[in-house]
Order: sequence, then C-alpha cells, then structure tokens
Amino acid sequence: MDTLRTATPQQLAWLRDELGHWQDTGLIEPDQADGILVRYRAGDRPGARLSLGGVLLALGGTFVGVGLVWLVGANLDRFSPGSRFLVVAVLWLVLLGGGELLAHRRASRPVVGAVRLMAALGFGALVFQAAQSLQVPAFEPRLVGLWAAGALLHGYLTRATAPFLVGLAAGASWWIAQPLWSDPSGLAVVVLLGAGAVLAASLAVLHDGRLDRFAWFWRLLGAGFALVTLFAAAVPGVGSGDVRWSAWIGAELAAAAAVLAVAVAARRGRRALEPLGALLVLAAAALLAAWDTGTDVGDLDAADTARAALSVAAYAVLAVAVAALGTLRDHRALTGLAMTGLVVFTTFQSFAVFAPIVTGAWLFVVLGTVFLGTGYLFDRARRGLAHVLDTDTDTDTDTDTGATR
Repeated sequence: MDTLRTATPQQLAWLRDELGHWQDTGLIEPDQADGILVRYRAGDRPGARLSLGGVLLALGGTFVGVGLVWLVGANLDRFSPGSRFLVVAVLWLVLLGGGELLAHRRASRPVVGAVRLMAALGFGALVFQAAQSLQVPAFEPRLVGLWAAGALLHGYLTRATAPFLVGLAAGASWWIAQPLWSDPSGLAVVVLLGAGAVLAASLAVLHDGRLDRFAWFWRLLGAGFALVTLFAAAVPGVGSGDVRWSAWIGAELAAAAAVLAVAVAARRGRRALEPLGALLVLAAAALLAAWDTGTDVGDLDAADTARAALSVAAYAVLAVAVAALGTLRDHRALTGLAMTGLVVFTTFQSFAVFAPIVTGAWLFVVLGTVFLGTGYLFDRARRGLAHVLDTDTDTDTDTDTGATR
C-alpha cells in the first residue's frame, strides 16, 4: 500500500460522507470506498490540540533551555572557558540523546517534545559558549545563524517539530540581522523581508505532500514576512538615505531566487502561484519603498496622500490573498494573521499619515468606516472563495506522484 496520507478529522468526516453518497448513487462499490478510506489516517493541524500537560512541558523546556543560554551569557565565572564548554557540551549531548531515546521507546509525545526543545536550545548555549572560548563577540548574527542551522538539521533528521521551530525562529532572525550588521538601511530591510517571504513560500510548496507539518509553519512564516514587508514599505521615508548592497544581501536574494525556481519547476499549476505571489509582493514593496515623498507628516501634499492610499489598497489586497490562501489550504492561522495585520496596518496609516488631514472625532469616524468597508470586502472575498471551492470541479495534479488533489 502507498504511504498513508494525513487528513484532519473534518476532512475525514467529509470524505466519509462523500463516499457514502457515491455508493448510494452507484458510482463506486463498498469495497472501493473502503479501499479509498484506508489510504488516509487521522491527524491534526499543528497546534490543533493542546493539553495542559503539553503546554506546561513546553514552557518548562523553554525555560530550561533559555536558562542554559543565560548561564553561558553570565560566563559561569567559577569555571575556566574549557570547563564551561565541556559542561554545556555534556548537557546538550545528554538532552539530545535522551530525547531520541524517549522517542525510540515511544514515550509521551509532549515529553519527547520538551526534551527535544531543551536540546535545540542547549545547542544555542553550546554555540555561544564556543564563541566565548574563542573570544568571538556573543552578539554577532553569525552565531545565531549557526544555532539555526544546527536546530533545523536536528528537526529535519528527527522529523521533530520542537527543534525545527527553534531553528525557524533563529533562522528568521539571522536572515534579517546578518546583512544589516554592517550597513543597515530601510530599503534593505524591505528587500530582505520580501526575499524571506519568497524563500519561505517556496519551501512551503516544496514541503507539501512530503512534510506537511513543516509546510504549515513555512507557509505561516512566508505570509508573516509578506505582510511585514508591505507594512515596512509603506512607512514614510523608509527608502530615504544611502543604500549599500552588500554581499550578504546579494547572497540571500540569490538563495531566494534559486529556491523559487526549484519550487516553480517542481510544483506546476496552482501551487506555483504561491511563491510567485510572494515575488510580486517583494517587487511591489521595493517600488513603494523607493517612492520617497519625504518624512514630514505635518506637511502632506498630493504625492504623500497618493502613496498612503496606494499602500492601504495594496495591503488590503495582500491581506485578502493571505486569507484566501488560508481557506484554500485549510490553514486558519493564515486567516487570523491576515485580519490582524490589516487592522494594525490600517490603524497605523490612519494615525501616522491621515491624522494631520482628518483630526479629532472625525478621524475615528473615518477609521471606523474604513474598518467596516475592508471588513465587508474581506468577508465577501472569503465567502466567494468558499463558494468557488465548493463548486469547482477542476483538479490539481501533483506532478511528482500523479495523484489528484
């Protein structure tokens, strides 16, 4: 039998109803329905079910792991550099081996996750302790990059979510901090955020059908990067000043382009639209950031108003697109992220840009009207997409397996 596919309980319930309907209409036989159903197993979205014990174990693991990093930062003055490194290395190896031993013995998943989380955080302590022993400044971004690489490797080798999330968080921080370490600029921030959105969206579609749990988080990171990209690009004066295109920026852009090309080639059809949409966000944000109308919000002209209006329109389109993607992928976190981003962005634009034009109580009236209008359009778009998905008979074929999705 082929590898079992994971489906949410809601998806399995829908499938059972459809199979029953197809049997009643004579489209398939009962044994065929059973053969279809056994190909799927029940599973949950990441974070769909959280127990109190699991939450406490995750919090405990986080506190212990952060405590290890903190102890390294405090230098552990009672020990020599070599002794400190040895202590941290032994602790990390014990946690790393203990987590895999527990997983091998099929211990409780929250317990295994907590130990793996401590191991991933302990690896960060090991990296920073090694840097201290070598007289490397502990605040350099490259150390965070090494931590991210090790945690991601741990997560992928063990197919474990906890170390993967540690690596994802550390990697996202490194992605922005490393190129800006020597030459920070507003436009560079926008470009790096947009490139991160392209990379994460491309990796999400490449993980689909292979590592769906990791794809869930890559997709969430890509959407978050895209929303923050357009938010940053809309800030007045973000593109002012000199911009120095460093080798790090070029390397990250090249990496995002390479992964995008692989994703588009491997995932033809609708799936390729996701990373291409992120690329469109990067281009739009770069153009918006380069449109510098000045930073004096007390003296707005027609260009300032036009730029702000265009920013709001572009962000509303992006928020609706992210919400639509959440509906399409059964990814509720994307819908919540899009709604939150739209509210925060609209509020920021209203008070930072339009407040000098519309003041006092009228500002709240205008702001409320904008919220009502965007909320109405948002809801209409969501309902329209749901209707299309319910009535659409087109199929999306996976080019790798030939399976119809």
